[in-house]
This record gives sequence, C-alpha cells and structure tokens, in this order.
Amino acid sequence: MTKEHNEYIVPEETDQRLDHFCSTLSGDYSREYIKRLIAAGDVLVNGQKRKASYHVKTGEIITLTIPEPVACHMQAEDMALDIIYEDDDVLIVNKPQGMVVHPAPGNSSGTLVNGLLFHTDNLSKINGVMRPGIVHRIDKDTSGLLMIAKNNAAHRSLSEQLKEHTILRRYYGLVKGNVKPNRGTVDMPIGRHEQLRIKMAVVEKNSKTAITHFEVIKRYAQYTLLRFELETGRTHQIRVHMEKIGHPLAGDPLYGKGDKNNPFKTEGQCLHAHTLGFIHPRTNEHLVFRAPVPPAFKEILKKLK
Repeated sequence: MTKEHNEYIVPEETDQRLDHFCSTLSGDYSREYIKRLIAAGDVLVNGQKRKASYHVKTGEIITLTIPEPVACHMQAEDMALDIIYEDDDVLIVNKPQGMVVHPAPGNSSGTLVNGLLFHTDNLSKINGVMRPGIVHRIDKDTSGLLMIAKNNAAHRSLSEQLKEHTILRRYYGLVKGNVKPNRGTVDMPIGRHEQLRIKMAVVEKNSKTAITHFEVIKRYAQYTLLRFELETGRTHQIRVHMEKIGHPLAGDPLYGKGDKNNPFKTEGQCLHAHTLGFIHPRTNEHLVFRAPVPPAFKEILKKLK
C-alpha cells in the first residue's frame, strides 16, 4: 500500500497540541482522523512517536504519513430518501425512524450512507470510507434532519460550526411524567457508562460538557411534549439528560423502562430532529430547515388527547 509522506518544520511562536497543529497543516482531514494517525504511529516528532496532547516546539520536524485510502466496497442501494434540500455543497435529508446513519460491524447495508452512495457520487471524504458525507449523526430510532457534506470544504465549514455551537438544532420529544417547569436547562457532563458500555451517562470522569435546553409544548395526563434545543451534541444527549431528571423519553428501549415505558409499541424513543439551521459553507447565507414529526409520532399525540 502506497503512503504519502510529508515533513513540516514547526514555525516560531507556536504553542499547539500535536493533533491541532497537524490538522491545520492538512486541512482535508479532521482532528479525529489525525488523532488516529498519531495513535497508529504515522505522525512523528523528530523521528519519535508522541501523544496527541504533546505541545510542539519551534524547529521540531513533524513527519506526517497519510495511508492510501482504502477502497470503499460498501454497496450503493436504491432507496427512497426524503431529501429536503440539495445543492453542490450540502444535502439535507429527513431520516426515518429505524434507519442507521452509517455502516458499522454487523450492519453493512440499509443505512443512510448506502442510500446516499446511490443518490450521488459527491460526498466528503473527511470522515473516512465508512462515513462519506456524514458531518453529524442522530440515533437509529430518532427521526429527523441531518446535514450531509458533498465536499471536504463544506464538511470543514459545517464541522467548525458544530464545534462553535452555532448550528441550530431543535427536537420534539415526548417524555414520561409531568415536567413541572415550563422551560429549563440541563447542564450535566456526559461520558461512557462505567458498567454498561452501550450506554452513556451523566458522569464526572472522562466526560464532556453537555447542555440541553427544553420548553414545554403540551402537557398530557402522564406525558409531556417538549421542544429541545441542543447547545452541545453528545451521543444520546437528550435521552441521557431526560432519564437523569426523571423524565425518560417515551418508548426509549435503552434509557426508559422497556415495555413499561412503551405502551404505544413504538420502534424506539419518541424523538424527532425537527429544525436545523446553519451558515451555508459557500454563500454564507443563513439557512433553516424544518421537518414535521412523522405520522406515527402524530398518531401517538392524537391518542393522548
């Protein structure tokens, strides 16, 4: 396999982590990808391996080795995608409940990425061959809007907006119980659950800041319909925060109470990514998209009335 070797000399007055420094040198690759290269020994400082957190010093020689891209053998699949918007840079899709965003071990077909590969040949490559175009994710059983990048420049712009918390992301969710305040904020750090590795949890160790704003839309006898706005975007963030404050999402198989929390027999949690807003990577226009809650969700709300 052919590898691309690049050498750089750290300039004066540079005080950056190794992963930060390398990601600015090679703008086509995300910092997560650079971190993987560092862990694999493909990034050397004066010929030696260093951690991603190492602070580079003036005059040091950074050797950056980029492996040849692995050929993507994922199957493009013809499927009916609900595309809300598309141009040369971005694509907005309304993902149905039950669809996985990208392939993973044991789940190589039927994903959104399989459908995107059939729909277009233009998808960003920053996140690797298994996640072309994918800037962010929503859970398999969460429906709603996703941004797809059609080139690396668009991907970098959208990723930076996510990092700076300037992307507008609003969700509608049905939770168990009567949420007393009309609005509020859950500010609790989230990390991997210490015992159950498939779950996330509110933990102090090895966690990241997570902030969820919520507002009551409608109260029912035993449930509350909430509108959420994400300030951060941690894995399972809304689900974890709602469980923590005693109001798990209706139908949530992982953070709810199983069948006891799912009298509606849904396929998963009643959560929908309704609104998505961002600055267009090329035109700098502020775009906002909305997708109505799916029919199954509407039917549940109708029954609750």
